[in-house]
Formats: sequence, C-alpha cells, structure tokens
Amino acid sequence: MFQNQKVSYSGVQPSGNLTIGNYLGALRNFSTYSEDYKCLYCVVDQHAITVRQVPADLRRRTYETLALYMACGLDPEKVTLYVQSHVHEHTELAWILNCFTMFGELSRMTQFKDKSAKHADNINAGLFTYPVLMASDILLYQTDVVPVGIDQKQHVELCRDIATRFNALYPDTFTIPEPIVSKSGMKIMSLSEPTKKMSKSDENPNAVVYILDDKDTIIRKFKRAVTDSDTEVRFAPGKDGINNLMSIYACFTGKSMEEIEAEFAGKGYGDFKLAVGETCADALAPVQQRFAQYMGDKAGLEAQMKKGAEEASYIARRTLSKVEKKLGFVQLR
Repeated sequence: MFQNQKVSYSGVQPSGNLTIGNYLGALRNFSTYSEDYKCLYCVVDQHAITVRQVPADLRRRTYETLALYMACGLDPEKVTLYVQSHVHEHTELAWILNCFTMFGELSRMTQFKDKSAKHADNINAGLFTYPVLMASDILLYQTDVVPVGIDQKQHVELCRDIATRFNALYPDTFTIPEPIVSKSGMKIMSLSEPTKKMSKSDENPNAVVYILDDKDTIIRKFKRAVTDSDTEVRFAPGKDGINNLMSIYACFTGKSMEEIEAEFAGKGYGDFKLAVGETCADALAPVQQRFAQYMGDKAGLEAQMKKGAEEASYIARRTLSKVEKKLGFVQLR
C-alpha cells in the first residue's frame, strides 16, 4: 500500500495534559520510526469520550496534541498526522470488528477493569468496546508495527486475535500487527506513589510532571518526590521512589544505573532530585518553545488536520471497501 514500505501506527488521546511518561515512553521515540516505516500518528479524540469531557477542553487539547506531535519532532512531510474523528472509516470498521470480537475477550481487558473502578458512575459500552475501536485504528492502515506503552500491549494482542479470526474466514484481509514496547521509559511511575504509573488524570498535581510544566514547577515537583529513609542513590529492590527517579534520569541522559550511582556517590537525595529536575526541564525546554510556535498558528494546525485526514482517508477507504466486499455488502459505484 506504501510502495512495499512497512507501516507504523500510533495514537495519543487528547484527554488531559500529557506527561513525561507519554514523552519518554512514546512521543520522543516516534520520529525514529519514520526512517524505516510509513508512519501514521493520530489524535484519538473518539477514544477520549469514554470518560466525560468538557467540550471546550477536548477541542483545545486536540489542537495541543497535534502541536505536541510536531514539537516532539514529527515532520508532517514525512509522516501522516491527523485527528481520528476526521476519518469516519475508523468507527465504520469498528462496528464490523465488534461482530468478530468475543464478549469474554473484552471482559478480560485490564484497562476496562481499572477504568470501571475509577468511573463507577459511568461504565458505558464505549469503555467496554474501546479495544475494538483501537483495533480498527490499527487494521485500517494494514499496520505492521504498533509502538505502545506496556499498558496498551494487551489491546494490541487482542487486535491480533481479531485480525487472525477475520482472516481465517476471509483470507488476506488484514496485516497482523506486532506491538513494539520501548525499552526506555516503558513505565514512568507517580512521584507521590511510586508503585503506581504516572497518569495524566491523577488528581494530585505533585504526582505528575507534565510536558508543558515550566522549569520551576518541574524542579519543585521532583524535590517533593517520595523516596525512602535511605540517603544513598542506589537502584535496588524496595527503593521504588529512588528507582523511579533514577529511571527518569537514565531516560533523559542515556546513562546506565551504574553510571548514575557513580555520579552521585557520596551525595544525598536532595542533590539527586535537583539534578533530575534540572535535566528534565532542560530537555523539555525546546519542545515547549516549538509547541508555543505551533499553537500560535491555529490556521496552520487546521490545514495540517485537513491534509492528514485526506492522506489517512485515502488508505482507510481502500481497506474498508475490501472488508465490505468480502462480507457481502452491496457497494454502489
């Protein structure tokens, strides 16, 4: 479909301020895939509404997520950047795939259980079938690889099962995708509860470092990060707080745990926390500068949305037409 070039697909929800976990585990690494793959990067706004959103906030964050994609190094001339709701084939294929997905499979999804517990007053059908829409996102573009965080790997595995089941009935319809989990920044943990993943929806602002936090805020949050009663900067079992800070520092500097331990030998947690904060802030500064430039050009962002939607729709229509023909739907010419 892309002159024999393999396809990479990823999406980010515009459902909150993105964190350094999103940056280290996904956004920072996305541009490297464009060297070897045809890449599509989507702002998955339809996924976001499984949880109630304030319309004005969702609209603003959709622009912001697109701007962050580009600020993190994604070149619209080399990759396809678009908004999910601008390509109607996503939801059309999702309905079809719903009919090839088993209830039991969806009920076993870990994220459904977690989000149901957090939003007990709004356990809607969309929350339950979210992984099927994600499968549609991926399969529409005959995707070969899906860069994901460790928490989304289960959904890609389900996508593979759905595609395999469909192909068994209607051969050669979908490419079976492979998940790729980044080794660096796989799972950045909360600064206040380091046994929990850092989440953009965390109600405690000190637990999360956002990509767009200013330098003073970033340093203050790291200074307040939970550690332990020890003072030695050492990566070891049971030292969840310091292990998390060392992992973050390693991601930003490229240093090994042994190198970090040697660098801070004889120094306490205070010195280390300050160093992590400053390193993080300095790395994010150019991203924030580029983001501000893109956000200052709303017409430019909308032009990119239109261009990206046209590119994505062209591919998506071909896959959906192929699926509908195999199912026996009457297609008007």
